[in-house]
Amino acid sequence: MGSVKVENLTKEFSGVKALHHINLDIKEGEFFALLGPSGCGKTTTMRCIAGFEQPTTGTIKIGTNVVNNVLPNQRNCGMVFQSYALFPHMNVFDNVAYSLNIKDLNAGHFFKKLAVYMRMMNKKISNYPKRIEEKVMKILQYVELDKYADRLTSELSGGQQQRVALARALVMEPAVLLMDEPLSNLDQKLRHSMRNTIRKIQQDLKITTIFVTHDQEEAMSMADRVAVMKSGEVVQIGTPTDLYSYPTTPFIADFVGTSNILPGTISEKTEEETVIQINGQRIKSTYKTDKKEVNVIIRPENIDIVRFDTSITEEQNVFTGIIRVATYLGATVRYEVEIGSHQLFVDTTYESGNHILQAGTKVKLTVPSERMLLI
Repeated sequence: MGSVKVENLTKEFSGVKALHHINLDIKEGEFFALLGPSGCGKTTTMRCIAGFEQPTTGTIKIGTNVVNNVLPNQRNCGMVFQSYALFPHMNVFDNVAYSLNIKDLNAGHFFKKLAVYMRMMNKKISNYPKRIEEKVMKILQYVELDKYADRLTSELSGGQQQRVALARALVMEPAVLLMDEPLSNLDQKLRHSMRNTIRKIQQDLKITTIFVTHDQEEAMSMADRVAVMKSGEVVQIGTPTDLYSYPTTPFIADFVGTSNILPGTISEKTEEETVIQINGQRIKSTYKTDKKEVNVIIRPENIDIVRFDTSITEEQNVFTGIIRVATYLGATVRYEVEIGSHQLFVDTTYESGNHILQAGTKVKLTVPSERMLLI
């Protein structure tokens, strides 16, 4: 069983509480991401699950077993570190086979241990038992590195080294795969490629995977569910679409994607809509809330931008402002528009030949009431 359950987990370092009552229920076969800024506690949470840190309080279960007092090498977890932690003096095959060698050393008698030491020193694939050779080559073929079995890991690219680290974790057939920011050392194009590779392997093997990252794009594109952390606490858990569409706090709205956050006061409520006052302007939202003071959340792609002299016939929320910055991003153009004391981001699709509005242009912004989220 590869499910993971964390109950009321806390962790203190020298009297400073790094984790505050963490509760996670990760299903077997699920790709689960821990997302948050640096220092939020996501890596500490993973290290507690792996057994590298001892919880101050709380319980960690892998399957049905409580593993608080179980050694890391007995928890049946595979770990891919941020730095990969490969042996540069060993070739690809030996790096992947290393954990199998250690397993044989722990389980074998004197003569079996001697055979393991001999094959580790000779560094020839032919010296390995057939079962290990077949197992290692199968996993190397799976990550498309079988042709590099004899090559030193120091001679590989970053993406290839990352796949070696992944293969080394998978060759032990762990119940749970733990990955601590494994893509942070790669360039943007390679990160995108490796995201697809990791996700495909996870889906093929149906292995429970916990993935730590500070990159919201990684978490949103790979994970089945995401736990967003801040200051040692889990702020919200949900699917990527839920987190993006229905953030429960301004922090989530701002951290998961880009949001415009406008403070306002509710002045009127009807069955169909809520009326909010923002800097003396009256706007409408279809969302309901019991609060009096609210944060109005508007995603940049939900705003339409037109020149100031354009007539608006539909009954929509309309802001007037001045473009301060226009940034061409290829598929999109991002405008930063000043409306009173606030700055709004507006994303528009760019099509070849379209005219990009320049800084200083006076504009109108329209937002449908169903796109005005209140939290």
